[in-house]
Amino acid sequence: MKAEDLRHRIKLQKNTVQTDENGFETETWADFKELWAKTENLHGREYFEAAAVQAENTVKFTIRYVPNIETTMRILFKGKQYNITSIDNIKYANKFIEIKAMEVDNSG
Repeated sequence: MKAEDLRHRIKLQKNTVQTDENGFETETWADFKELWAKTENLHGREYFEAAAVQAENTVKFTIRYVPNIETTMRILFKGKQYNITSIDNIKYANKFIEIKAMEVDNSG
């Protein structure tokens, strides 16, 4: 993969629990890391595999290796939220990670 392929800016966020001034716990999303990514819509076999789990808009993000990424995190990309469905450390080489994520429908 070439460096110029990583041309989209994404933000990884982690779900955290904070206690407010009244002692109640609230869940919030905190920024984990902002980085460059290659983004692709799924097509062919990958698209049909995603459709089998009813993933309406699944996107594949490829990033440089970052440790401690988890499927409980989410991605912000172009004003939309994506829940991470799978993480693949490509060939276990610790160079690139392929993340598949499903767009969150906020229409209500």
